[in-house]
Amino acid sequence: MALFRKTIFWLHLATGVAAGVVVFVMSVTGVLLTYEKQMLAWANARAHEVAPPSPGARRLGPEALLGRALSAEPGKPTAVTWRAGEDRPVEVAFGREKTVFVDPYTGQVLGQGATGTRAFFRTVTDWHRWLGAQAESRETGKMITGAANLGFLFLVLSGFYLWWPRNWTRRVLRSVTWFQGGLSPKARDFNWHNVIGFWSCVPLAVIVASAVVISYPWASNLVYRSVGEEPPARQGPGGGGGARPAGDARGAEGRSVEGRGGADGGDPAAALRGIDPAWAVASRRVEGWRSLTMQIPEAADAPVSFNIDRGSGGQPQKRATLALDRATGEVVKWEPFSAGTPGRRLRSILRFAHTGEVLGLPGQTLAGVVSLGAAVLVFTGLALSLRRFAAWRGRKRREPARERAARRPRVADPV
Repeated sequence: MALFRKTIFWLHLATGVAAGVVVFVMSVTGVLLTYEKQMLAWANARAHEVAPPSPGARRLGPEALLGRALSAEPGKPTAVTWRAGEDRPVEVAFGREKTVFVDPYTGQVLGQGATGTRAFFRTVTDWHRWLGAQAESRETGKMITGAANLGFLFLVLSGFYLWWPRNWTRRVLRSVTWFQGGLSPKARDFNWHNVIGFWSCVPLAVIVASAVVISYPWASNLVYRSVGEEPPARQGPGGGGGARPAGDARGAEGRSVEGRGGADGGDPAAALRGIDPAWAVASRRVEGWRSLTMQIPEAADAPVSFNIDRGSGGQPQKRATLALDRATGEVVKWEPFSAGTPGRRLRSILRFAHTGEVLGLPGQTLAGVVSLGAAVLVFTGLALSLRRFAAWRGRKRREPARERAARRPRVADPV
């Protein structure tokens, strides 16, 4: 058992040294992304306030709103998002490139919102996912962060094993579960490493394991197989293993579909003619929705698809997908979260367990605190490793001196 523990310790140390810098970057950027959705919503609201509607004023339909947006901004819209609340502008997304905000009552184009804030979070996300790599280099960045996630998962699990006290005394247990004062730098780092590792072990394991599922197709497929399902076929290059789970829409700004828009790639407005009745039906389908996102149809005769969300944007259990035939108004598809298979539901939950959003604001806060703790774990772990290395180098330097002293002939003491 002593040999096994020693082996785990050295594997833990080597993995931490190898992956520490990447894990630190992902942890710090994870902290910065904790309240991304809330901060973007606040910044956009400050940038574009909607004047209180006059009595009896009615929201414009998507045809009119999109027509106004197209007259002010070139490009192909991909989605239109309505938010609950009379003072919230409508968001018209043009892929990932930009989002235009429109007054829901007058159709006035208000602008592109808090572009600086969005650019900041886009940069942070690039570092979190790809270490800041761009274009073709992102695949390499994804490989590095994926490998670091695997190593981090091993660090979390092996760290808990190494934390487990050999002697369960009150004094020992207190030293590894609570912060101590008046310690030397080495003892302080050891104390912090143990305490933070203990309290963050379970949520950190969930966050890191879900990151592995996002990073690797085989891990995503394992989620489905764990509940006895065959993984769905992958859709498109760079997928995270299997089709995108139900309710796993992209982003907080309605950027659910990229590179689409327009009837057969032509005039985008043509695909929206006669679509207002479908939007009216969708807006009444679910009571208490907080966001309603309409995907721009690919053709003038294609069904109209809506994502209806009663949550904060990262709670798949509160999402549903509705598709309507625009000619007849009949429901083509109605897919709430409960309609998905166990594998699809579990995969969707894991996607947002990584950010804590599946539990709403408390979950986001917990994920942010744990990410901060992970950064401290990396710092203290690397500090302890450097001290161990420095002590080893000191012993190696002293060994030749001891060997020379041992070989030196001894002079007899005078009688």
